Amino acid sequence: MCRNIKTLFNFEPPATEDEIHASALQFVRKLSGFNKPSQSNDAAFNLAVAEVSAAARKLLISLQTTAPARDREIEAEKARERSRLRFG
Repeated sequence: MCRNIKTLFNFEPPATEDEIHASALQFVRKLSGFNKPSQSNDAAFNLAVAEVSAAARKLLISLQTTAPARDREIEAEKARERSRLRFG
């Protein structure tokens, strides 16, 4: 799995449109192997990003959980601590 794609479900506040789009963009980049597609592939690339964004949005809306929503700041601090431990 691409390390840059972050979990978006069950956070308070919920994922923004920008976060959903960014994760879709990373996913399509990973699948296609393009960081920036050529002009001939640009339309297909952008369509894929839009469709993945829509699917991700639909998924996030339909998921259910009984777990309490996670706090973004607490999760970010945990990630920073893991990074400190890993990289020193």
